[in-house]
Amino acid sequence: MIIGIMGAMPDEVDQLCARLENVTKENYAGVEYHCGTLQGKQVVVCCAGMGKANAASTVQVLCTKYGIDKLIFSGIAGNMTSKIGIGDVCVGETVVYHDAELSMIAQSAPFQTEYHGDPALVQAALDACTACGVKAIAGKIATGDTFVGDAETKKTIEEKCHPDCVEMEGAAVSQIAGRNGVPCVILRAMSDNADESGYEVLVVKQFSITEYVKTATEIVANMIESL
Repeated sequence: MIIGIMGAMPDEVDQLCARLENVTKENYAGVEYHCGTLQGKQVVVCCAGMGKANAASTVQVLCTKYGIDKLIFSGIAGNMTSKIGIGDVCVGETVVYHDAELSMIAQSAPFQTEYHGDPALVQAALDACTACGVKAIAGKIATGDTFVGDAETKKTIEEKCHPDCVEMEGAAVSQIAGRNGVPCVILRAMSDNADESGYEVLVVKQFSITEYVKTATEIVANMIESL
């Protein structure tokens, strides 16, 4: 079994890459793929880059070139629910685009207007969160190519799809994994509240997300051990 592990930014995968053993690295189509073992399991770890196109193309490479059997996407997101707070985790039970014509996308494989995390992987993620002492929910993740950093955009997305958090890759990852028949799950640690304060922290000041990523790294490592 080969498990693919993805992030969108280097910080989201660097700590996982540092834990790998028997590592080989390969650059392919602008992405560096780290092949090795984590918790005794064969994994391929990579940083796809931000946005839907980067995420989708990288998932296809993981499926076609590396033959992954399962896929975990780990990163940060903007919180859009009162059920969890900064540093807590949303595991993608449902993942949907907030900026797409869903009926048109669903005309091609996997023929869905929304995507669902693999139940076994979702449960493994929730169990890993419990083991790591992290508050988590199985919830709804909304994906779009715009960074959500203002109250007006946040409200529009809330009214359209009522998500628990918002980010820029999850639905594309889920769509292409589904097209290839690869079970996947999206994990998101909350880094901000998807409003003006989040834009200031993550974009204007280019704040380090290392403290948030540490949470996700521990969860993924625990997950891998249980699979």
